[in-house]
Amino acid sequence: MPIPADWPTTEAQALAEQERLRPLVRAHDDHEADADPGADRLVAGVDVAYDDEHDLVVAAAVLLDRDTLTVVEQATAVGRIAFPYVPGLLAFRELPAVLDALAALTRTPDTVVCDGYGLAHPRRLGLASHLGVLTGLRTLGVAKTPFTFDHQPPDTPRGSTTPLTDPATGEEVGRAVRTQPGIKPVYVSVGHRIGLDTAVRTTLDLARRYRLPETTRHADSLCRRALADALRTGTPTN
Repeated sequence: MPIPADWPTTEAQALAEQERLRPLVRAHDDHEADADPGADRLVAGVDVAYDDEHDLVVAAAVLLDRDTLTVVEQATAVGRIAFPYVPGLLAFRELPAVLDALAALTRTPDTVVCDGYGLAHPRRLGLASHLGVLTGLRTLGVAKTPFTFDHQPPDTPRGSTTPLTDPATGEEVGRAVRTQPGIKPVYVSVGHRIGLDTAVRTTLDLARRYRLPETTRHADSLCRRALADALRTGTPTN
């Protein structure tokens, strides 16, 4: 699928776009949506896989029933890599394909879980926040590493947390969350239209058996399979 014509192509353009979008992030719970008793039943996970040698990126969006954690629907999108690799600007590589994969779903998720960061980002606009602002969806980030931020190890029991802080300012930008007893934590941050406490609760609810949320596990597996299929079949990317 084609990259949007107005998508940033230089580091300067991408930095300017992050600065423009950052004030639009709503880092608190959307109480209007929470008042709906049927809200937040469909949760999507998104992830991407790359083959830089072939200039190929595949995004996956997997929709789960939050109560049962069963897969309700899934979709993939194949495209050209939209931006060079620059730390802190990874959203510009991934978002065009992620947006296409989400658009291919027939139902709209109530929440989207991203394999990456939201406010836990040097300019407070990681993939989860960027995606949320562009789509209006409620989003959160669940990362495997703490990026450039500080934290103390959480206690051993499942559900233990510690603040993830910016060493320059002391600001809490997320939390290290122990999703399974004694297992390495994940790093949760607000994306858009969600508060940090709710983002942590959502992560724990989706990670009942494993370290990573089921949304991430399914999306990671699907995008890897889809990338292998695209390389094998020579899927066109426009």
